[in-house]
Formats: sequence, C-alpha cells, structure tokens
Amino acid sequence: MSYVRTFLPWIVFAVVPSAQWQWGALAALVAAAAVIVQQRREGAGFDALIIETGSAVFFAALAGIAFADRHSGVHGYSAALSSGVLALVAAVSLLIRRPFTLGIAKRTTPREVWGLRPFVRANTVITGVWTAAFALTAGGLALLAHAGQGHSTAATAVQAAGFVLPMLFTSRYVASLQAGAAAAR
Repeated sequence: MSYVRTFLPWIVFAVVPSAQWQWGALAALVAAAAVIVQQRREGAGFDALIIETGSAVFFAALAGIAFADRHSGVHGYSAALSSGVLALVAAVSLLIRRPFTLGIAKRTTPREVWGLRPFVRANTVITGVWTAAFALTAGGLALLAHAGQGHSTAATAVQAAGFVLPMLFTSRYVASLQAGAAAAR
C-alpha cells in the first residue's frame, strides 16, 4: 500500500486524458500535496517523503508549463519527463546515501533494524532497481514520444511495466531476504 500512496500523483496524472494534461498535472500536484500533508500528520519524516516531494516539485513545474501553453512541446514528452524525474530523484537519493525506499521500509520495520547494514543494503538494492526501471521507462517513453506515440497504448504499457516490474521485484526480494533471515535463526 505504501508504494501506491507514494506514486499516487503519478497514477492520477496517468489516468487523466492526455488532451487535458494541464488538469492532470494540477490534479497530480494536489495529490502530491495531500499525500505529503497526510503523511506528515501521521509522523512521517521528509526522509520518507523523497519521491512525494520530488513529485510535488515536478507537477508544480509541469502544471505551470501546461497552463501557460496547452500546446507546448513538453506535452508530447510529459510521460518520458515524469519517468526521467523519478529516475533523477531516485538516483540522487542513492548518491546522498538516503535510498528513497528506506523511508518507506521504516514504516513497517521495527526501529532496531533501521541502522543495520543488511537493512540499508537491501534498500539500496531496491532503490537501485527502481532507479533503473524509471530510467529505462523514461528512455522507452522518449523513443515513443519521438515517434509521435508519446500518449499511445504502447506508452501506457511501458509506463505500467515501469511500475509493476520493480514492485514485483521489491516484494519478491524482501520475501527472499525475510525467508533467509528466518532460516538463519
């Protein structure tokens, strides 16, 4: 559920029809702000809101561009840009040694585990997979946009795969680590 909440703004943006992209960007910005406010009220620190904060900044900029010029060339590449921004935010979180999944994982993991090397390493791996998925998705979407298919069924499939595959990896990888830890006890 945490990942759905984390990526809610991107889901909102994806479901709004492409012709109404300015409203999709604004709705995604509102969703990002709402998630941040709700999570802060529940006690989440900004380390747990890295993607959400990056999402809010991106959608604020995109909404500004979209409302300033509905026919901006940015529109055709908006899906690729969104995945590229996610890749950039995720990569920066790795570079500063604060993998964005760490904050998410802390929500369901006992505090005494947070500082342990295996926990941090697992989240570094998971964030690395998400980063690669976002980057590959951005590349695929940019190629489709360049071919005039930036808002096609193929683009939707690429976007979906860019979220579903790392989600599947994450759940299987965590299950594998948990099984290994249980076997070691």
